[in-house]
Amino acid sequence: MAAPKKAKPLEVAGDLEPMLTRLKLTAIRDQLDTLLDQAGRAELNLREALAMLCAAEVARKDERRIQMGMSIAKFPYVRTLEGFEYDAQPSVDPKQIRELATSRWVANGDSVLLLGPPGVGKTHLAVALGREAIVRGYSTLFVPATALVTQLARAHAEGRLEEKLLHFAKPKLLVVDELGYLPFEANAAHLFFQLVSRRYERGSMLVTSNRSVAEWGGVFGDAVVATAILDRLLHHSHVITIRGDSYRLRTKRRAGLVNQASANTEATTN
Repeated sequence: MAAPKKAKPLEVAGDLEPMLTRLKLTAIRDQLDTLLDQAGRAELNLREALAMLCAAEVARKDERRIQMGMSIAKFPYVRTLEGFEYDAQPSVDPKQIRELATSRWVANGDSVLLLGPPGVGKTHLAVALGREAIVRGYSTLFVPATALVTQLARAHAEGRLEEKLLHFAKPKLLVVDELGYLPFEANAAHLFFQLVSRRYERGSMLVTSNRSVAEWGGVFGDAVVATAILDRLLHHSHVITIRGDSYRLRTKRRAGLVNQASANTEATTN
């Protein structure tokens, strides 16, 4: 029997970069010489060096995934949990926020309600928790409540409601900001109910509102619809009520622009 032919060795130096490009291992390709130098200086064995190369590739892909997720989410601005002033809002439990930052509630399809007067940091926390969800791999979309119901109403009038409901039902986390600042029309309330029902136990919602849940009947203009919405949102939920002064009014007082009495008046009228 003839001896098997030996495989020809690859021209590694010439073939490696095209292969890395074809495999879409662009981080390894772009940093190859630097990474190999690091592996050599650290005297890594082959397995350890391969792990280091893979770690660089994973880090590049995670960075790009997070950047894309942040762009798709349409956050109005950048806010982080590290930037939240817990000392200024003692009603907020840092331990509870740290737990929410793990995004286990998103994985479970739970809801989070952030309730409190204007300016106490509800949107800050909503954006920050949304960003944490993206970092952990969950698709997220941020939308003001008024924009949400306007889009649903327009889609309903144009015969595209199912398409729009699918759009808002698709992200693993939907952040609805400033619910209750403007009352809903009756039809809009029913449309919002359809969306909540569509997402119930399938995707998470984070809702910020300046109204307590007891006032949502007035917000939606229909106590029955409001009860049905709350029944679904509160079933698996984390409710955080923030009590405290507005950040904006506090800054004005420190600057001597308003006194406590006028600040209280402004807070109750906004």
